[in-house]
Amino acid sequence: MPSKDPAFNSAERQAIDLYRTPGQVQKFLNSLPYNKEERGETLRTFRAVLKDGQAHCLEAALTAAVILEQHGYPPLLLDLASADRLDHVLFLYRRNGLWGTVARSRDPGLHGRKPVFATLRRLVESYAEPYVDYTGRIVGYGVADLATLGNYDWRLSERNAWKVERFLNEIPHRRFHTPNQTYEQWRDRYVGYRKRHPDRKPLYYRGRYTWMPGYPKNG
Repeated sequence: MPSKDPAFNSAERQAIDLYRTPGQVQKFLNSLPYNKEERGETLRTFRAVLKDGQAHCLEAALTAAVILEQHGYPPLLLDLASADRLDHVLFLYRRNGLWGTVARSRDPGLHGRKPVFATLRRLVESYAEPYVDYTGRIVGYGVADLATLGNYDWRLSERNAWKVERFLNEIPHRRFHTPNQTYEQWRDRYVGYRKRHPDRKPLYYRGRYTWMPGYPKNG
């Protein structure tokens, strides 16, 4: 059952009432500036994201989890582990037996996915090429159920929710491997593109029909 927390304030209730589907939450998150943590690292909860008006990937995933939990979605996060230790975290949901995500990123290819994937591995595969930049490469993935954190306040705390980050580091991850030759081809393509277009992010990936609409073109 979703947490009907009476501590939601009026602005939070309004957001929950307004954004009722994964697509609507994705559109909301796309409208927020990306949190570049220029004043130091943060891990804001839903409350702090609404207050400060910006979010990085994990903050966006927590925000999606809080909002969509109120509409019957379990608070699941998908953690994509990278070779450079710069993981990407997404809200994970299922509709009619198919998997999708809600996510925020500086890279257009790492935003949310429509619920069209029969397996989690297929979903993760849709992120494999867009993840590749100068150092990024997916090496594993794991699913975290925030409900298992019990009384820990990952929803509304005014403080940074660092326990969520530790929790994601501790969950089991399935290994994910891309053949080295394929990875090197993807990386060479990315590096070449950025040299030619230093002010743009690539949008040449296959499978864009599975992407949530309205992603920011420049992150």
